[in-house]
Amino acid sequence: MKTLLAYPGSSIKDLAEAVGINGISIRHHLSALEAENLVSSAEERHGVGRPRLIYSLTEEGVEEFPTSYLRLTHHLLAVLKEKLPEDQFAGLFKKIGEEIVLNYAFDTEQETNEDRLNAIKRILTKEGFIIEWEKIDDGYRLTSLSCPYFHVGLGHPEVCHLDRAIISAFFSGEVCVESCIFNGDDRCTYVIQDQPGK
Repeated sequence: MKTLLAYPGSSIKDLAEAVGINGISIRHHLSALEAENLVSSAEERHGVGRPRLIYSLTEEGVEEFPTSYLRLTHHLLAVLKEKLPEDQFAGLFKKIGEEIVLNYAFDTEQETNEDRLNAIKRILTKEGFIIEWEKIDDGYRLTSLSCPYFHVGLGHPEVCHLDRAIISAFFSGEVCVESCIFNGDDRCTYVIQDQPGK
């Protein structure tokens, strides 16, 4: 896999020479990696005769190697936070939340509050949250048992504006933060007021 990372489009012969084992063993390893969707193959013509197979890492295969996405994200956010006023920086996450709702093409004008909450739950689940909701006296409590942005949020708790924006896309009433993991709580909870007439 390291050879394919450096030299995508390698043949079995190329890999055998680079790794120092025979082609039969290479083919066996490649079959196992293809079954795990870490490697893909394609035919390549090279002169006369049958085309040969060349191999490359899939996106999942590339992700097996160490990355610095998180470090880069922290650097980018730190620079943005330094350059932008506080409300504009927080507004970036709000905008991202609004874009997420649009990307999932959910109708925000649902029949009932319960339909709205289930739509929010589906969106946040797809984004990596573990979500529950319950009816309370004057509205609903939505609980996030996990946060896919936890490591980013430790340095930039403004990321919470993202999920709040997703909730606000479906409910025009006030969304109150009851608890937040970035305040030392064990989960994030939001209290959502009943949508009138629903």
